[in-house]
Amino acid sequence: MTLSIKNEAELTEKLGQVIYIAGSQWGDEGKGKLVDILSQHYDIIARCAGGANAGHTIVVKEGGESKKFVFHLMPSGVLHEGKMCVIGNGAVVEIPTLFEEISMLKEKGVNIHGKLKISDRAHLLLSYHKTIDGIQEDRKGDSKVGTTKRGIGPCYTDKASRIGIRVGDLLDFDHFAEKFRANAERHMKVYGFELDIEQEINYYKDAIESIEPFIDNTAKYINESYKEGKTVLAEGAQGTHLDIDHGTYPYVTSSNTTSGGVSTGLGIGPNKITNVIGIMKAYTTRVGEGPFPSELPLKEAEMLREQGAEYGATTGRPRRCGWLDTIVVKEAVMLNGLTSINMTKLDVLTGITPIKVAVGYKLNGEKTDYIPFSLKDFENVEVEYIEMEGWTEDISKAKTFEELPENAKAYVKKVEELVETPINFIGVGVHRDEMIYR
Repeated sequence: MTLSIKNEAELTEKLGQVIYIAGSQWGDEGKGKLVDILSQHYDIIARCAGGANAGHTIVVKEGGESKKFVFHLMPSGVLHEGKMCVIGNGAVVEIPTLFEEISMLKEKGVNIHGKLKISDRAHLLLSYHKTIDGIQEDRKGDSKVGTTKRGIGPCYTDKASRIGIRVGDLLDFDHFAEKFRANAERHMKVYGFELDIEQEINYYKDAIESIEPFIDNTAKYINESYKEGKTVLAEGAQGTHLDIDHGTYPYVTSSNTTSGGVSTGLGIGPNKITNVIGIMKAYTTRVGEGPFPSELPLKEAEMLREQGAEYGATTGRPRRCGWLDTIVVKEAVMLNGLTSINMTKLDVLTGITPIKVAVGYKLNGEKTDYIPFSLKDFENVEVEYIEMEGWTEDISKAKTFEELPENAKAYVKKVEELVETPINFIGVGVHRDEMIYR
């Protein structure tokens, strides 16, 4: 399928009524920028999975100055007037972080009144979840997963164990307090930490007045809006290869980050999704532990890290950097049903030559074109590369594909051929207007 998008005006018409933006690598691909651009053309922007472990960075030019917004829970569309932002039932919600983001937006002149709905079925991420996350990670010793320690895993564990506390429980506060006490006491016995339970409960009692106006049955709202002809942009968190089922287990997140998570996380039928856009860096990065076949040695990775400002939006940790791995992206195409790709940070490769691209693996001497199941197999993978000539020209001002240097165009076309999916969006800088439509 070739979308052939030439400008922003064509976006909604070409992409359809319901679309999903999916990370095609290990997260941090730059989803926030495209979501921000597309949000101008969609009515509802919805988060369907994950929590405050996700970090979406948006840079906005106002009056010649750049304003940087980093969101962990708030859907990126909040910066646009007339849009409804939804945190769906598949996400986990940490109230203090949400309030921090609302306060940050208010300080920067963004009012969210009437612009946010939170699913009553979304689970609450509580302070003891973060405490447990840290304890669990420390106990793993050399086998640490490298989590953000934001409590995501323990919160989803409570959900799967059917002892979780949901946002809607706050509306019956006595019931909420009873469940909170029972859960906190249970976890304190198992993990041996101390917690002032009544102080925590009082915090949420004080918070009810502020949070209650946002609580809604968001699945009902989205489906009714769909029937009215309104458009929906579902915003992914993390990346395909951090998916709890399809990622590089156990070095994964605790939710479904692939396109299937849209239906389960928002309550909308899969037949309503018209396009799935994959976000792919022009190279590859990863935060934390886990397999990374195309990773560069520390010294060689430093140039990519500095030119690309590769530090986690949530943790500030330096990201591991390596060459683009098309095997990783092709699997994301398959798992998500990607119809189009946004290549981000092409400008970061400026001045690097030759540029390598991972095009295949060898496992125990045999060629393979899939992601290995086991970590042991990953350790034995040999990566096959091709080399391409780089470019030195500044591409940040390019507005069309034709304005790119020949070697940059050749790079995009080759990657497009390798991943067998059209690259319709090309990021050439951090700002909204530094995007090529193709």
